[in-house]
Amino acid sequence: MNYDIADPALAGEGHRRIAWADRRMPVLASIRERFETETPLEGIRVAACMHVTTETAVLMRTLRAGGASVALCASNPLSTQDDVAAALVDDGISVYAVRSEDSETFYRHINAILDTEPHIVFDDGADTTTVLHRQRSSQPILGGLEETTTGVLRLRAMAADNVLRYPVVAVNDSATKHLFDNRHGTGQSSLDGILRASNILFAGRTVVVAGFGDCGWGIARRAAGLGASVVVVEVDPIRALSAAMEGYRIMSAAEAAPVGDVFLTATGDIHIFRPEHFDVMKDSVILANAGHFDVELDLTGLDAMAVGRRKIRDNLEEYELTDGRRIIVVAEGRLVNLGAAEGHPADVMDMSFADQALAAEWLVENGSELAPDVYTLPRELDENVARLKLASMGATLDVLTEEQARYLESWEEGT
Repeated sequence: MNYDIADPALAGEGHRRIAWADRRMPVLASIRERFETETPLEGIRVAACMHVTTETAVLMRTLRAGGASVALCASNPLSTQDDVAAALVDDGISVYAVRSEDSETFYRHINAILDTEPHIVFDDGADTTTVLHRQRSSQPILGGLEETTTGVLRLRAMAADNVLRYPVVAVNDSATKHLFDNRHGTGQSSLDGILRASNILFAGRTVVVAGFGDCGWGIARRAAGLGASVVVVEVDPIRALSAAMEGYRIMSAAEAAPVGDVFLTATGDIHIFRPEHFDVMKDSVILANAGHFDVELDLTGLDAMAVGRRKIRDNLEEYELTDGRRIIVVAEGRLVNLGAAEGHPADVMDMSFADQALAAEWLVENGSELAPDVYTLPRELDENVARLKLASMGATLDVLTEEQARYLESWEEGT
């Protein structure tokens, strides 16, 4: 459904919450101030399939300040904050999103934003890109932006198969995105989702983290900080070794299944925990997913095993097995930090969405000259975001002396 007319009370609450996020996003604010003067996106139509949160609202306002017209839909059925959607409609931005929308509505909304004939597509998970390639192959696009690890994996697979038909900037690969948003944002907000849904004590529990990329790194670090014993499940030997050096136990999924109290997936792959694992899990274990798609937990398999199923709290569902054990699932196995909480803090999304805004500007300037492929944002733009963030924190970078710079550039000088 499209919020054609925003409910005043709902929109008012959304405006207040967006203002709170905006206060904690100084880098994006500085970019918005420049955009208002230079309007680098003048005449550009943007279609954005993203989590409809307060932080996303700040980005949408920044793009509009740059001259773009924007249409927004949700990238996850449980991530929409309805008050934020209403506030954006009140601002005159087209929004196609409602919390808990079904699959048919989800794809109808994607097609609605594509009906605006956008020049640039902002994607979280590459769903819009997939629809464009499968159903709208003749629709012209200048380029796209992708913010998630999962989406970048899909896009690189498309590029490898020579089916990607326009350039896409992998914003997720920017250092100021994945080293901060993925690690510190996902780490904090994923545990926040579990805490809001269950109110459990992490201290003394065994937390099993599947996947030790940047997201898994952050989750494991935060769980350990809350007093949990952390087990990491990995298939990559380098990542597994890195986790071991951090002090975490390394196990296969089969070994971890009877040991864990809380299970969190962050792999981007399918069916990490399956019926053979559910068979040996403890009573009342908690399962949650921090990956973009709701495929990492085999809930179809779990449902087939269950003799009963009931909601026990908001965003918490209990599956009862034949032997009386109960397995508890958070947020329907969807992205837990947005399904059961509010997503990443604005302080870290400040950098991610600054990357998005600068990537859109870069794509407008360079997109027509780029071949269809997956690109990384130029390092100087990445560093600029880091400098702006440091300045907002009151930090001062050191500067190389002429002697130091000369030494680093010379191969002749020794000790």
